[in-house]
Amino acid sequence: MDTQPPSFFRLTAEGVEVSVRLTPKSSKDAVEGVAETADGRCHLKARVRAVPEDGKANKALEKLLAKWLGMPTRDVSLVTGATSRLKTLYIAGDPQALAQRLLSARQEKV
Repeated sequence: MDTQPPSFFRLTAEGVEVSVRLTPKSSKDAVEGVAETADGRCHLKARVRAVPEDGKANKALEKLLAKWLGMPTRDVSLVTGATSRLKTLYIAGDPQALAQRLLSARQEKV
């Protein structure tokens, strides 16, 4: 039986939902690839310089993912996890094109 590896994103009708583990107060803003938790769930690893106060780190994450994907910041929004390290973000756009770009995160660090 051929099974797909766990994924850190899910296609929707008009975009994708991405699971992200955010590290705030970092020395740099970066997307660092994909990691898997002990229970088998995957997430995109990201770090931002912003502090986790008043939503600053969440806004910095939205900007970072938009820049990384080459799209406007308005197309990236936080769905869940405002006060947690594990977050879900919605990215509006062509689901298939976004999926291709997100899959490249398994091989690269940005």
